[in-house]
Amino acid sequence: MSSKTIFTTLAATSVATLFMFGGLGVATASTEPSLADTQAIKTLARAAPIELTHLHGLAYSADGQQLLIPSHHGIAAYVDGQWAKMAGPEHDYMGFATTREAFYSSGHPAAGSNLINPFGLIKSTDAGKTWRQLGLEGESDFHTLATSYETNAVYVLNYGPNTRMPQAGLYMTQTDGLTWTRAAANGLKAKINSLAVHPRDANVVAVGAADGLYLSRDAGNHFELLIRSTQVLAQWFDLNGEHLWVSSYANAPVLSRMGLSDGGANEKIKLPALNKDAVAFIAQNPTRHEEVAIATFKRSAYITKDRGATWTQIADGGTALDK
Repeated sequence: MSSKTIFTTLAATSVATLFMFGGLGVATASTEPSLADTQAIKTLARAAPIELTHLHGLAYSADGQQLLIPSHHGIAAYVDGQWAKMAGPEHDYMGFATTREAFYSSGHPAAGSNLINPFGLIKSTDAGKTWRQLGLEGESDFHTLATSYETNAVYVLNYGPNTRMPQAGLYMTQTDGLTWTRAAANGLKAKINSLAVHPRDANVVAVGAADGLYLSRDAGNHFELLIRSTQVLAQWFDLNGEHLWVSSYANAPVLSRMGLSDGGANEKIKLPALNKDAVAFIAQNPTRHEEVAIATFKRSAYITKDRGATWTQIADGGTALDK
């Protein structure tokens, strides 16, 4: 079976729909939980099993204690080897991405909510307990959204005209959605699978596409092709700002870590056994950089604490696995 056929099968089971000039965002989580929050999560973990209906992102809390997966019914948290639901509304969070200070998302309200569907852009500064609408509610559902960890810049793929964006394309805001700037995207020649933003420089954005990995240093106006002739499905800027993690697929799933400077080394990371699957999301622990989590198109998830030398599976086909 060809790699193209494999990815078509994977995409059918994922939330990473392909569009021109857009991709999916992965970033680390924001506000630090209180001791009471952590204890509440542990209590919930003993109450009911967690099923990851969909995987809409992957993130660590700012203190590195929680791994978060937004799904079809709220946000699931992996804490001390146990899964539980995070406090807050069980919305269908699409395009979930975070910064050190906040969660950003789009998507659809939970049953019984009085919020307008779709959300447009929403933001939480209390770890998802409450959300503030930043505009475009009832107009846009940003499945593809990425953030800069330190700067709060947000990139989205816009699918059609709305009241703040005159046409489809890749847009960036540094004013929480008050104003948006459309990227020219010169040099970008294929449909995008994924999107990531540098943690400190909001002008540096990476795009994974059907024909390789693209990098822009001017807020998406011009792109250069860094990796050619392979499908790039996800990417993540290392929080040191000097490396880029890349998930690709060419007859088999590949995860690598490349330097961003000229002539930077490309290190291949050993993956766990993935059966006709591939890495859809990548996240790095902000307090322990050797710890990295991945989630796949078939709703499995893994953590490595030694940068890929060994992996621990924490979800299998959507079923959350407690220790």
